[in-house]
Amino acid sequence: MDIAFILEKALSLYEDKEAVVSSEKRFTYGQFASRCYRLARHLRSAGVGKGDCVAILHHNSHEFLEAYFAVALLGAILNPLNFRLSAREINYILNDSMAEHMIVASRFTPLLEQIRSEGKKFKGLLVTGQPSEGLPAGAFSYEEAINGEDDSPLAPRAAKDDDIAHLYYTSGTTGLPKGVPLTHRNVVFHALAAIAELKITDADVWIHVAPLFHLADAWATFSVTWVGGRHVTVGDFEPREVLAAMERERVTITNMIPTMLNMLVNTPGVEKYDLSSLRVILSGGAPIAPEVVKKIMDTFKCDYIQTYGMTETSPYLTVSILKEKLATLPPQEQFQFKAKTGRPFLGVLLKVVREDGTEVKPDGREVGEIIVKGDIVTPGYWKRPEETAKAFKDGWLYTGDMAVVDEEGYVNIVDRKKDMIITGGENVYSVEVENVLYTHPAILEAAVIGVPDPKWGDAVKAVVVLKSGHQATEEEIIAYCKERMARYKAPKSVDFVQELPKTGSGKIYKKALKARYAGS
Repeated sequence: MDIAFILEKALSLYEDKEAVVSSEKRFTYGQFASRCYRLARHLRSAGVGKGDCVAILHHNSHEFLEAYFAVALLGAILNPLNFRLSAREINYILNDSMAEHMIVASRFTPLLEQIRSEGKKFKGLLVTGQPSEGLPAGAFSYEEAINGEDDSPLAPRAAKDDDIAHLYYTSGTTGLPKGVPLTHRNVVFHALAAIAELKITDADVWIHVAPLFHLADAWATFSVTWVGGRHVTVGDFEPREVLAAMERERVTITNMIPTMLNMLVNTPGVEKYDLSSLRVILSGGAPIAPEVVKKIMDTFKCDYIQTYGMTETSPYLTVSILKEKLATLPPQEQFQFKAKTGRPFLGVLLKVVREDGTEVKPDGREVGEIIVKGDIVTPGYWKRPEETAKAFKDGWLYTGDMAVVDEEGYVNIVDRKKDMIITGGENVYSVEVENVLYTHPAILEAAVIGVPDPKWGDAVKAVVVLKSGHQATEEEIIAYCKERMARYKAPKSVDFVQELPKTGSGKIYKKALKARYAGS
């Protein structure tokens, strides 16, 4: 089963139902499918064939959703680009992916010209919107291009289950970005599993707030379409605009990065928005502090599900959905499970193992590495056989995430393997310290890293952003942490900043912090 089947299914059942709301534009499933078919035909006439790579440099929009389906219809590969990267970084990805065709939002045409100045040449360029200085040389208007094409379905379908559908690039936290290919099987199996786990139906309205170039949100393109739900896109993350769109479009479900959710719940006047349509909020893409989870549930007054996954796994590996037996527990005991990383996602085999590969005790205390296998797992890294061999052992993907597992099978991540701090011979997990920091009433955001120390080897450092109008001192925060955890785990220093560095998807970027303090 390939991605084209998802669009065909939605069209057969929901042709006249509203499918996409993007800025001022609204499309039914019939209109949306027509645009996908026409885009596919234009790309084919421009020379895109099976196995070719098409890049997209775009904010969240209906065009991004169309590209996900149109490229798949051709059996080609879509390469979503992080538009926050530099021209040089994007050029590296384009050359590595061998993309010779690209769809670009007009707002990014200056970046496009920088990419071209780095030497990149394209066989085909489509530009959406109206560039202020006209179309770049050799580019075509997206709307004009697709309007000149036939909107009949393409047949026969070009892709097979194990053909590559998408090529995502990691954020490069361990060196040069690595390409992560996902097959049609990966994408379709994950979409169906998410429908079952999250009970997504044609009554649901999903708002795309996290970037569509990142799998924290992109997977919903396929699940929501499959069941005939409605997509709402938000181009940029502006908290009040997001809240207004959620109210206006009666959004029922979404997934956001923890930093986004933290900003939403701390937006002045958030309680004035009518968000009663929400049935569930998901967080994913990074660990989240239990204190933030509490505020999310109190603010949105709906169910909450924590998710965990990787680009390599399409993405979900766990969800904090309660088992039936746990749903009868008192609310506070339920919360202890809902705030965990979660139990394995449908169709995922997951273990937490020691260095020798044996499983840790399910006692919620012994720490091991999460390893996984299943139909949602990438076949390996793009053109990187050595990296693939390092990550996979006996068919299991080693995630690099350290976790504990309880007797109910719920895992809880304590840190990335590379982020664990060893201070005075003791292991300190940064997430544990961050969770305490987030309970401090003055702290909006926090990141904990290890910094070089002549006595301890590494010393625990906290870098925090204070809430507007709040004050705190280094001594006060250190004392606060020492009261709530073992003293050796508490930060030995605290730095106050206006903003923490973020990755393109909005996650706190610890590599940048480590680089900043490497010589301290």
